[in-house]
Amino acid sequence: MRSIAPAMLTVSCLLGTAQADSLNDLLGPREIAVGEGMRGGATGASAIGLNPAGLPLNRELVFEGGYGWRGTDDATLIGVSACDSTNAAPGCFFYDYLGTNPELGGMSGSRRTHVGGMALSKLLLPRVMVGATVKYFNFKSDMAGEMSQSGFTADFGATLRMTQMINLGIAGQNLYSTEEQHPMFPRAIGGGFHARPMPNLALGFDARWRLDDEDVSSSIRYGGGAELFLSGSRGQTGYPIRLGALRDNGVGATYVSGGLGMSTLKWSVDLAARREVKGGDETMVLASMRFWGPREASPGLDTPMY
Repeated sequence: MRSIAPAMLTVSCLLGTAQADSLNDLLGPREIAVGEGMRGGATGASAIGLNPAGLPLNRELVFEGGYGWRGTDDATLIGVSACDSTNAAPGCFFYDYLGTNPELGGMSGSRRTHVGGMALSKLLLPRVMVGATVKYFNFKSDMAGEMSQSGFTADFGATLRMTQMINLGIAGQNLYSTEEQHPMFPRAIGGGFHARPMPNLALGFDARWRLDDEDVSSSIRYGGGAELFLSGSRGQTGYPIRLGALRDNGVGATYVSGGLGMSTLKWSVDLAARREVKGGDETMVLASMRFWGPREASPGLDTPMY
């Protein structure tokens, strides 16, 4: 019976809401807007869901809260985090909530997932960073054939700074679990690059594979995008503009995304939207607000960070 229940849950997840899992639903508006292409340059809350090794890329104390909505399964996504990369062991504390109300076989139900944990990273060398995220999850569902479950999972990542402008990142999600692998927390591995050819322009591209799928090669999810940061007349306010695209071969879906923001020295607001243009009609919108504490100059390659 233990082997049948996970299989039933996997099928119902695929039929009811193909994109509802922790790999996609721990991401904020900045990551979504650029096609999830940030594993090589993920900092702050972005590092939690993509690559914890990126936390030492900057030096800041930042608090973030976000809200998202997805129409296909009436999903509510809420996330809060506190990240500090000004010390010798950069890290984040975070909590995420995902509530969905999917329809399956003409019947509606509900799923609720709570996730909390901590991400930590370490600068091994001026060019090499490693990190890990430990998550506690609690999943409950009233959908037929689905079982409630709780436990711990862990992510691991590494970032390599090739030059001052180009980073490479690789990360594995849910590679370790204290319980049987839950469909909401599938194992996956991904990598990509993040480049900054100009101080106000960033480009990124990522690819990710789900390791639990029978045909790993067909489960690839890849995408990327760009962020252009426009400064105000006095240089105290900035306006990021983000565009991206994403392809998920596992569910045969293609998405386009975009976002806008406003940033000052003390706070920022980010908005993003993603629309499925092939394979379905999913629409997702997200918003977040950040508040900064102490902020220091980003570290270079030629001098130690601490």
